Amino acid sequence: NTFESEVIRQNAQAAGLDDAIVINTCAVTAEAERQARQAIRRARRKNPHARIIVTGCSVQTDPDTYAAMPEVDQIMGNGEKLDPAAWRNTTARQVDDIEHVVEANSPLIEGLDGRARAILQVQNGCDHRCTFCIIPAARGPSRSVLGQTVVAQARKLAANGYREFVLTGVDITAYGADLAHRPGLGDLVATLLDQVPEIERLRLSSLDVSEVDPVLFNLIASEPRIMPHLHLSLQAGDDMVLKRMKRKGGGKEIRKLLEEFRKKIPNVSIRTSD
Repeated sequence: NTFESEVIRQNAQAAGLDDAIVINTCAVTAEAERQARQAIRRARRKNPHARIIVTGCSVQTDPDTYAAMPEVDQIMGNGEKLDPAAWRNTTARQVDDIEHVVEANSPLIEGLDGRARAILQVQNGCDHRCTFCIIPAARGPSRSVLGQTVVAQARKLAANGYREFVLTGVDITAYGADLAHRPGLGDLVATLLDQVPEIERLRLSSLDVSEVDPVLFNLIASEPRIMPHLHLSLQAGDDMVLKRMKRKGGGKEIRKLLEEFRKKIPNVSIRTSD
């Protein structure tokens, strides 16, 4: 969301939207959606003459609710919000079926306002269908940003002074499965560290424990520029709970990977999803 909001800001400015408020919504919980609607109403009260544009996951999954709000002038789906052309279009409703989006939209940004770390989005969408999760409906199928594009973005940000980078996406360990030569996330990390030596510290966002490839594991264990802090996408460790959630892998596989991380990286810090 940090990366995408920066792209949105860049596109809105290029389209000349000077008196506009953009709200990038989340749909991961009912509370997030409630807060989004609250923010929209508050924005209208404080800015009665501004153009209010609402986008993001909640709009993608429930466009009618936001289109019906009197405070809202325009809605955009997740497939449109990163497209510069969409921001030059004044159509009140731009929400297409996200399942039809098959390529990663990968615009380049100059920086991230107010942030010392550079956020690199390398992947979007998800092919899993976990019992509880709305993300596939909001984000569409998994799609990867081409490696050369990731490198170009990293070089641009490094040239602007960034030295610490965070690779992010919806399911980054699925990286490359949709590309021609099927490179894994480990291959991308190796290429990035080799071709952008200005990167002094590299962090990885949430990893799916069932998808950590050997190249990635060995890099995390041996490359000093990769920070020894891992966030694992793991809501449970019980086999029956994981089965009911339709998660890949079981408790035994999870514990084995954690033991291997601890063995190879004694100072590793591991967090899991709340």
